[in-house]
Amino acid sequence: MNQNELALFGDDGSTLSVEALRVRLRMGMMSRNDFVFALRAMDARDFVERCLQDRDLLSECVGQKRNLIAETVRLADYVAQALDERYWLEDALEHKDFVLGALDRRRGEQRSFHAFQEELARFREQNAGETRAFPVSDADLLPQLSDRSEQTPFDRHYLYHPAWAARILAQTKPIEHVDIGSILQFSTMLSAFVPTRYYDFRPATLALSGLSSGAADLTALPFTDQSISSLSCMHVIEHIGLGRYGDPIDPEGDLKAIRELCRVLAPDGDLLIATPVGKKRIQFNAHRIYNYREFASYFQPLELVEFSLIEEGGDRGPIVDPLPELVDSQSYGCGCFWFKRVS
Repeated sequence: MNQNELALFGDDGSTLSVEALRVRLRMGMMSRNDFVFALRAMDARDFVERCLQDRDLLSECVGQKRNLIAETVRLADYVAQALDERYWLEDALEHKDFVLGALDRRRGEQRSFHAFQEELARFREQNAGETRAFPVSDADLLPQLSDRSEQTPFDRHYLYHPAWAARILAQTKPIEHVDIGSILQFSTMLSAFVPTRYYDFRPATLALSGLSSGAADLTALPFTDQSISSLSCMHVIEHIGLGRYGDPIDPEGDLKAIRELCRVLAPDGDLLIATPVGKKRIQFNAHRIYNYREFASYFQPLELVEFSLIEEGGDRGPIVDPLPELVDSQSYGCGCFWFKRVS
């Protein structure tokens, strides 16, 4: 910042008008650098005016005035660039948290890849001296850059709801169990202890002892009335009728599926259901999120034996009989319902 640049301000600290600048230029009183500076200040006029609106700050001392002007000039390029890129920056500002998260992840990936390259070089150097040296070619590199964390990450919904169901089946001790569309790992593990039949709209080819699999439409199950004593359908109902998995679009698809599950449940039979609960809405075409009290009412005349909540965050596992306010406060909690047909 030089003294000529301060000449843009009058002796009383006021900003010279555009006309005054032109007069000074015509009179040879302004250098080329001063003129360029003036143009830059005018290009970012709104920003400059905001910076200069506190006149007390400007009058405190020349040093502070110099600092403020220097900052204005430094940011002029930034303002111009922001305006040039406005067409996409406006959208970025609308999704600021998402963008910052994405940028942080990308920076983390870059740091992780740099560390990967350093560790690869060290490993190759050490591996070369091993008697059983494995080949480490560039063609075989498979960088895994997101697995270093202080704790093992997991999906709370899909870890806890099968664990909840398994503990109930340990109590009920069924002779056979039928599962409709739940996460495959549940049936494959359960079948080691309980003969299990698994069905899905998109059938899975499975080859394990104690387990059979087939195709079934949850809105028209291929079972006779009141024929299944132990039944589960977890994290499935919320999808029916939204078309996500190739099923027909049907706003009433979930209710049709519930009626079918109730129809086939035997007297004294147990039905285990898991579904998103919290603030009622549809996130098309991913899933529905239910008010848990309203959802439970869809299963009448079955009796609700137990309701547990898996919170969307935190450190707690399934909470049996949670406070209604806690369930209602969830954005995407997991409700676990144990129903029974009382004979």
